[in-house]
Amino acid sequence: MHDIDADTSAHDADTSAHATPTPHSPLAGFTVGVTAARRADELGTLLTRRGATVLHAPALRIVQLADDSELLTATKELIDHAPDVVIATTAIGFRGWVEAADGWGCGEALIRCLRGVELLARGPKVKGAVRAAGLTEDWSPSSESMAEVLDRLLGEGVAGRRVALQLHGEPLPGFVEALRAGGAEVVLVPVYRWLPPEDLTPVDRLLDAAVGRGLDALTFTSAPAAASLLARAEERGMTAELLAALRHDVLVACVGPVTALPLQSLGVDTVQPERFRLGPLVQVLCRELPGRARALPIGGRRVEIRGHAVLVDDELRPVPPAGMALLRALARRPGWVVARAELLRALPGAGRDEHAVESAMARLRAALGEPKLIQTVVKRGYRLAIDPATGSKYTGTETDTDTDADTDAE
Repeated sequence: MHDIDADTSAHDADTSAHATPTPHSPLAGFTVGVTAARRADELGTLLTRRGATVLHAPALRIVQLADDSELLTATKELIDHAPDVVIATTAIGFRGWVEAADGWGCGEALIRCLRGVELLARGPKVKGAVRAAGLTEDWSPSSESMAEVLDRLLGEGVAGRRVALQLHGEPLPGFVEALRAGGAEVVLVPVYRWLPPEDLTPVDRLLDAAVGRGLDALTFTSAPAAASLLARAEERGMTAELLAALRHDVLVACVGPVTALPLQSLGVDTVQPERFRLGPLVQVLCRELPGRARALPIGGRRVEIRGHAVLVDDELRPVPPAGMALLRALARRPGWVVARAELLRALPGAGRDEHAVESAMARLRAALGEPKLIQTVVKRGYRLAIDPATGSKYTGTETDTDTDADTDAE
């Protein structure tokens, strides 16, 4: 039930020569968090080629195989007492297991052991790894699904049989419990165990960005990564804040349903690709994030409000966080006057001085490059200069509007 095969083919990787982001790049102006430990560079490249700003913080670290005493113990146990069935779940995990056994001086003994058992391979990439080791699988599911593997085993009957399951970082409790309930003895082979990162600073930075709405999307490629991030949020006493952000403002993208379980169990909705690969995961973000952006006709221009930037017609304009906070507050009620006091509350850490609104508004107008997109309504506040043809509600009259001044003449 692993959601992502660590050996995604080159077909899923973006090898396009058009790698320079443009305003037309689907993810231009959006910030995406990456929690992956393995293949984070590949995922980051796929995202940046589509225009995204990437914030990476591995939520886990991988125990090196050569140092993994648990894997060595399990390997020796299988060599000494051969199982009836071995299930290979991932190509990189199976190859790593054989390579680690070679390093420990028991590689040939492991291969001899595997030659004499019923060997099941979860999918075509795993079959390739099995055959590269000089072995032949007895069966592989067409669906690449562990559920189909389980159905086959239970259909054959597992009572009294010894089944070895090559794990790849993620436990498979439902799978293991079903085998044991059927009477099987299950031996777990823990390839690539995952532990919390030694340096928690990047994870804390990612959590702060999510809670502060500095992220537009957060990606997960394994259930343990999701569980680890949630555990760190709990340690810091920010679980409620994080869940509020993930439920309402930060899009959560998971590579598959198993990865999504720790989040969905807490009421966090997720988006997932149909194929559990990195390429389709990025394609989901390319579809979902632009669809969440607000586009408005303002001052004769098409203004699309993205995560940390604004598209003015076809020109991407980066906007400081305070400016984005003001713009979003104005866009919630297009054409309506929003009071300074309300805008002040929208500013991150602005305090009580309404002059902070004026300063942030000046920087916002400069970033947009079009000062008249936002109108100053004397002694009242600000509003977006929504085009009248849209039928949007206006307050006040044109005579009380100073489109050039940034402050009221009080």
